[in-house]
Amino acid sequence: MTSLPAAKASLATRCSRLMGALALAAMVAGCAVTAPSKTAVRMDDTPRIAVISAFAPELTVLLPQMQQPAKYSINGVEFTTGTLEGKPVVVFLSGISMTNAAMNTQLVLDRFNVSHVVFSGIAGGVNPSLHIGDVTVPAQWGQYMEWLMAREDQPGQYSAPAWMKSELTMPAFGMMHPRPVEVRSAAQPQLSKKFWFEADPKMLATARSLQNVGLEYCLAATCLKQRPQLVVGGNGVSGQAFVDNKAFREYAFKTFEANVLDMETAATAMVAHSNGVPYIAFRSLSDLAGGGEGENEMGTFMGLAAANSAKVLRAFLAAWR
Repeated sequence: MTSLPAAKASLATRCSRLMGALALAAMVAGCAVTAPSKTAVRMDDTPRIAVISAFAPELTVLLPQMQQPAKYSINGVEFTTGTLEGKPVVVFLSGISMTNAAMNTQLVLDRFNVSHVVFSGIAGGVNPSLHIGDVTVPAQWGQYMEWLMAREDQPGQYSAPAWMKSELTMPAFGMMHPRPVEVRSAAQPQLSKKFWFEADPKMLATARSLQNVGLEYCLAATCLKQRPQLVVGGNGVSGQAFVDNKAFREYAFKTFEANVLDMETAATAMVAHSNGVPYIAFRSLSDLAGGGEGENEMGTFMGLAAANSAKVLRAFLAAWR
């Protein structure tokens, strides 16, 4: 009679030999076993323009205009493919913040065949010559809150580490010194530092060609003091903070010559740059980032501003060749 330990050993040996034989048979048949692939599956192969907005009020004015919509959900983000003004697009919400914008811009590039990236939404106005409802199309965007928080040596006096001083080329706001960001790209894989991320020249040229877009200036019974305008060129800046401070607004305009500031575009611009994908952004002023009289106006005018940004986006897509 075979002992129990010997029986178990014999069974294990037979199982091992059987698995080896099966593996050999699979290889002979050209079917070698491999680990499951973790490569992202592309949801759609049609070359499309990615149209991004940060939060729902910006996107709700676009989705009803889409033709032949099809929806996909990836990591909880809903992507809608279809056509807009005759152009194949994939439309989605990035979510508010630099992190969400970067993460979900890369997600759409990985999972769809994206030829160009377009951001459409609202922003805070920084340039005192611009007004609520105006639509800006900056030529470049920077991440202006990539800060050094400097050491306070004496009350109101700050110093930077010696090794960092060469990159602190812009004026500080108190202890906060803006810095460039580290970046790599497919075209330039070596690590470098960059502050401004340029919009695509051809896309900017198309934006400059737009005429008579017909921007809204009344929302229900509330009308603006002047008709909004389309401004193409200049600078935009993005950072992690919602800005509603007059002194900081003045600093942002003086230091960066910015027309507008927001919380997403420069992050999307950096991802587009790293992937070698052309981008442009349309941002309409919903408030003056602390420069207006009384309370912040975004709650009052974000619907009007979002509609104006969407109008310019649609005019751009109709003109794009």
